[in-house]
Amino acid sequence: MNHRTDGNRFVGKVVLVTGAAQGFGRAFAEAYHAEGADVVLADLDIDAATKAQNAMRNRTDAPRHGSRYSGALALYCDVASERDVKAAVAETLERFGRLDILVNNAGLHLTKYNLPFSALGSDDLRALFDVNVMGVVNCSLAAAPAMAASGGGVIVNISSIGGYLSTTPYGVSKLAVRGLTVALAGEFASIKVRVNAIAPGLMATESALEDLPSAMVDDFVNNKQLVHRLGKVEDIVSMLMFLSSDEATFVTGETVRVSGGYPLGM
Repeated sequence: MNHRTDGNRFVGKVVLVTGAAQGFGRAFAEAYHAEGADVVLADLDIDAATKAQNAMRNRTDAPRHGSRYSGALALYCDVASERDVKAAVAETLERFGRLDILVNNAGLHLTKYNLPFSALGSDDLRALFDVNVMGVVNCSLAAAPAMAASGGGVIVNISSIGGYLSTTPYGVSKLAVRGLTVALAGEFASIKVRVNAIAPGLMATESALEDLPSAMVDDFVNNKQLVHRLGKVEDIVSMLMFLSSDEATFVTGETVRVSGGYPLGM
C-alpha cells in the first residue's frame, strides 16, 4: 500500500518500526519512506519483511535517500528478546549510522487475549506481556542511547483504546503501554528523546472485521463513537507522522486516542 506524502519531513532521518512486515507496521514504514526516511522493518516474519523492503526499494515517488541500502532494510527481530533488539539497533547503526525514530508497533492482539485472565494459561499470559509490555521496554532502552548520540529522537508506542477499559489481559497490556509512555518520557527527557503513544479505536482492518460479528461492529460505530465510521489506517498514519515530526516538539508523555470519539460517545 502506497501512502500520500505531504512533503519531505523525514529526509535524513532513520526510523525503526517493529512489527513492520504487514498491517499497520508496514503502512507506518511506507509512510516514513515516502517522506524521505531510511526505514528499518523489524519483524519475526523476515520473509514478509523482506518483501515489504523490496517493494519500498523499488518505489520511484519517494525522495532520494542517497543510501547504499535504498532507504529500506528488513531485519529479523523478536521484541521479547533483549538480545534480538540490541542486535537490530546495532545493525541499524551499522547500516545507516544513526537512529532518530522508534515505533513500538509489534504486539499480540489475537481474540484469545481478550478472554478473561482465568481463561488463559500462564504461558499465554507471559507471551502477551513479554511482547506487548517488555517489547516496548526492550526496544526503548536499546534505542534511546543511539538517539541521544545524534542529539535526540522520538519514540511512539502503539497502545489501544482497549487500554482505557482494561478488563482483559490485552487491555491491561495496553494500559501498561500508556504507563510506560509517561515513565519513559520522564526518564528520557534529559537526553532529548520524546515519548508518546497512539491508542487506535476500532479500525477497518482484516483481523478486526474477521474476529467481530458485524452486528457488534455496527453497534460500536453507531452507538459508542461520535464519528460514525470505522477508523482507517490513514487515520493512525497521520497522527504518527505528526507525533514523530518537528511539528510536535512540545508534545511528550501523551497517549493520543484516535478512536472517532470513543469512549466519549458511550
